[in-house]
Amino acid sequence: MNMLQNYIKTVYTPLVLRRQTFYNWLNKVFNQVDEDRRKEVGPDRTCAEWLLRNGAFVKWVNEYDFITDYNKLPCDETKVYIIEVDATEASVMHYGFEHFVGCKHIRKINFHKCSYLENQALKGLSPLENSLRSLRISECMNITEKGLLYLTVLRHLEELILVNLPYVKDKEKVMNQLRSDLPRCNIQFH
Repeated sequence: MNMLQNYIKTVYTPLVLRRQTFYNWLNKVFNQVDEDRRKEVGPDRTCAEWLLRNGAFVKWVNEYDFITDYNKLPCDETKVYIIEVDATEASVMHYGFEHFVGCKHIRKINFHKCSYLENQALKGLSPLENSLRSLRISECMNITEKGLLYLTVLRHLEELILVNLPYVKDKEKVMNQLRSDLPRCNIQFH
């Protein structure tokens, strides 16, 4: 029995760790900003590419439907501006939130069941402080009080919906702080 246990420890464990490390690396790659690309096609286009690559959907200004397929993006020369993001079950990570820099039209974002969304990512929403009006964060299991308090910079937020965030332990304290810092925002925490 000891030989089998030793075998598992020496062979299986490193394979699992290598696989986890590989997927971590791959997720970082899919979330990194390509500055040359941003200069070439603009911040909204590169942000849309990042979001779609990671399973989110985007809606353009003056459009009714979400773009759900990376291959249906308009040609590079077409200027488009994101107005809404649906990141349901998307693999967006804080490494990619720098893509929001320069996006001036994003009014609404939905983060639902984003398993890689962490506190640091919410800090990365600050470039949207002048445009973002509606934000929903639901069933994102890595979010705590610390992350939610980063949202206080979003002074133009009109609606904040928080649902099933089990690691937020002091809901009342967070709500009081958010209401104090965002007095014009309708905040719901279920």
